Amino acid sequence: MTWILGNKIRINIFGESHGPAIGGVVEGLASGIKIDMGELEKFMARRAPGRTSLTTSRKEDDRPIFHSGILDGYTTGTPIAFTIKNSDNRSNDYSDLTNRPRPSHADLTARQRFGERVDMRGGGNFSGRLTAPICLIGGLLIQVLSSKGISIGAHLYKLGPIEDLKFDLLNLSFEDIIKLKECDFPTIDSKIRVNIKDYIDQLRSKKDSVGGVIECGIVGLEAGYGNPIFDGIESSISKNIFSIPGVKGIEFGQGFGVANMLGSDHNDSMYYKEDARIGYYSNNSAGIIGGISTGMPIVFRLAVKPTPSIGLKQKTIDLESGENVSIEIKGRHDPCIAIRMVPVVEAMTAISLAEFIL
Repeated sequence: MTWILGNKIRINIFGESHGPAIGGVVEGLASGIKIDMGELEKFMARRAPGRTSLTTSRKEDDRPIFHSGILDGYTTGTPIAFTIKNSDNRSNDYSDLTNRPRPSHADLTARQRFGERVDMRGGGNFSGRLTAPICLIGGLLIQVLSSKGISIGAHLYKLGPIEDLKFDLLNLSFEDIIKLKECDFPTIDSKIRVNIKDYIDQLRSKKDSVGGVIECGIVGLEAGYGNPIFDGIESSISKNIFSIPGVKGIEFGQGFGVANMLGSDHNDSMYYKEDARIGYYSNNSAGIIGGISTGMPIVFRLAVKPTPSIGLKQKTIDLESGENVSIEIKGRHDPCIAIRMVPVVEAMTAISLAEFIL
């Protein structure tokens, strides 16, 4: 059981959804890096529960307590250790589910792997609550990457049947990322936000949930970063993105659409610009060829499953009695976890890129 990720930048997260606190440790950041705590707080707030009617009513402050590694707003070069308190959990909502695993949660597989003492209240350490320390670590690294001219931004491309506009693979710009981050809700097309709210209200009344698709873009990464085969940019991002609870698929650029394309349509032809820099007529490869950056925008999309905790009656088993039973899940849950996952994707993308750049 490992909670450590990375080589140059090593991160470790810990805690459970209903434990006293969650937290993390970051190793590998140099001394003297300025950290804007106000920006970090704003970034964390985008993921925090209870900030909008479209998400769970569980409210957590999500203010980190730093125990080492940052002094007077600068990194010290030593491991950055922090904790985030859990204050608004209701473990009693899960007391009658101890021996009755929730469908499509990790309740059963966790018990099969770690035994009956595993803490699965609120999902335990499999919970989306553990994305808070991921967000904090990624928020730190986003600031570091920004100082090097690299910008990361994501939006909710799809929620159920409602679709947003897509990023322009060829012309995605810093301005596009900045404009998106200034929005109160993470969609490019502001007109669909009312439709999303209405759809979420319908799901709440039906006690159901829905999946979604998040699209993430990276601009400013120069050509020549990455590696072939096992340690390419696509490989690293994909592995880390699948570490986010609820992610079920990922595609880069044209993604699965390439299966229906001709080589003459898909190939990204090159040319020399007037300043002798290399340009591309298209960007179907989404900024990565052979695991290495081309200097073009990197764009990928990921599929997020519906929140498995729903209020409808569901079939399951009773591990104590050995009977087939039905359950109705209580508690406070997101009708669509993809909404709050947008900054988590940005954070995990920054964690992935840091390995190649720092």
